[in-house]
Amino acid sequence: MTDDPSLKNAFLFRQPILNREQELAGYQLSFRSSAATTDSPAGAAAALCAAYSELGMQSALGHRCAFIGIDTEFLQQEAIELLPPAGVVLELLLDGVANWATLTRCQSLRARGYTLALPDYRGIDDRSRPLLPMVGVIKIDVDTADTGQLRDLAGSLRKLPIRLLAQGIGNSAQLEHCRGLGFELFQGRYFAQAEIVSGRRLSASQAALIRLVNLVGRDVETALIEDAFKHEPALTLNLLRVVNSVGCRGSRLAQPVTSLRHAITLFGRRQLQRWLSLLLLAPGHAADPSRSPLLQVAALRGRMMELLIELVPPGNYRHLSELAFLTGILSMMPVALGLPIEEILEQIAVERAVRNALCEHGGLLGNILALLECFDNDDAPGCDRLLSTLPGHFDHHTLNTCLSVALRWLNGGSE
Repeated sequence: MTDDPSLKNAFLFRQPILNREQELAGYQLSFRSSAATTDSPAGAAAALCAAYSELGMQSALGHRCAFIGIDTEFLQQEAIELLPPAGVVLELLLDGVANWATLTRCQSLRARGYTLALPDYRGIDDRSRPLLPMVGVIKIDVDTADTGQLRDLAGSLRKLPIRLLAQGIGNSAQLEHCRGLGFELFQGRYFAQAEIVSGRRLSASQAALIRLVNLVGRDVETALIEDAFKHEPALTLNLLRVVNSVGCRGSRLAQPVTSLRHAITLFGRRQLQRWLSLLLLAPGHAADPSRSPLLQVAALRGRMMELLIELVPPGNYRHLSELAFLTGILSMMPVALGLPIEEILEQIAVERAVRNALCEHGGLLGNILALLECFDNDDAPGCDRLLSTLPGHFDHHTLNTCLSVALRWLNGGSE
């Protein structure tokens, strides 16, 4: 299943799926390129499953599920059973009413422990009726149903042991409406859409974090950083907790850290700046990416920027590796703070290369940031165009592999 040539000619895109607590539950995976022929249904499911296997997505995603579209042709192939039942949701891409062979195969896969999903649900009809006893998830596109239709569709399934997934959620109002109707899963990047208001006042906690980010990023005495932390007891407690839990560079500590100065020294300036910047994105989550989808996007983008910079041929770019992660995190600040990036950078001291990347997509950091923004938005033509501008040999497989490595790192792996 790993010999499919399309693995090197298309991108593995992902769209987050959140639960009712707005925590990341999984990803909808799609595999396509800017070439129209690659997106044809025939063979698309096989290529996606091959990508899932070759890139080690099961370990990369941890306990989260991958929603994978399966067409009727690939549904009958034994290769589908190489996918882990606990790690995937098989989305049935049916053109019409399922025939006897399709229904029999669905029953067999369900008996083997696979969860099946039925997309594009529009009510109980000849297409959906025979599948309802076998599927565990039903997807309803909120863009194709008005308020009354959504209510009726959800209501017709309320008594069945099926989880409802709202696809195409674009804003918080749609989210709350669907949550009230009983939906349990929500697909879309609505949580990463910025609501920019120039001149917006920052909260006291946000302002305090920015002061600390600035201090840590400058060459100042540890005593000044320590004093600033002392004015923020909640942050100090969180810092001690984090350092005690992860130790020094991931190793176990011989004894607990109780001194603030010792914690700052053990954590290191670079790691401390990362942690504080992540807190700016979601201060209520103590910089734990597993609790916040916005942190997931930011940390994943930062790590992928680091990985891509490391693949650049030796030359004048190595110094940018120290700035890559921070650039990725800061690119999500407008979403978290509701401010234009220019106003944010008036309050956070960053190097010129970072400012140029964030404000103008300038330089190598800016090119990689633009590439990852296209990657997050499923923009295959944009990814192709920007890959060609990077020094060295970068292709579709490079980007897909970096995604897998970054996801594994994000979910506690060793990468």
